[in-house]
Amino acid sequence: MTGGNGKSGGTGNEGAFRVLLRMEINPGLEADFEKAWRGSTEAVTGHPACLGQWLSKDTAEESVYFIVSDWTDEPGFREFESSDAHLAHRERLHPYRGKGSFNTMRVVAHVEGKAASHAA
Repeated sequence: MTGGNGKSGGTGNEGAFRVLLRMEINPGLEADFEKAWRGSTEAVTGHPACLGQWLSKDTAEESVYFIVSDWTDEPGFREFESSDAHLAHRERLHPYRGKGSFNTMRVVAHVEGKAASHAA
């Protein structure tokens, strides 16, 4: 991997398998959803193929969230996707979700910005 400075050891997860989930949360349940999500992250991050995950809230639509997770590879994610841990995790979050979408992709490049080099 290469960061923006051209040196090895970047943090961009190049080659990783990335999953993007867009969730529309039922209005009024946003705080409860965030609490439930924070309380169940181990179900995802505890899987040996998981590189990490992020929860982001849309700045334009009050009840829209994005969950991004990075995986070592697609087979590792697919193994997690069919696991009992994933099914239980989905069930915990399902009551908050109105609708959403699911996308998968492969990270092909990452270039750090200037602020990242000052963050450490």
